Amino acid sequence: MLDYEEELKKFKPSLEVEDIEEAVYQEDLSDMTDLLREVMDQTK
Repeated sequence: MLDYEEELKKFKPSLEVEDIEEAVYQEDLSDMTDLLREVMDQTK
């Protein structure tokens, strides 16, 4: 039978997840509001 407490102690998060998280925070990503403003500006 698995000892979940022991398995949780061994758990280490993937480095890839941390790398992705940093990349997302560093990027200046457009959200829906930015896109809608751009479309509205183009129609004026």
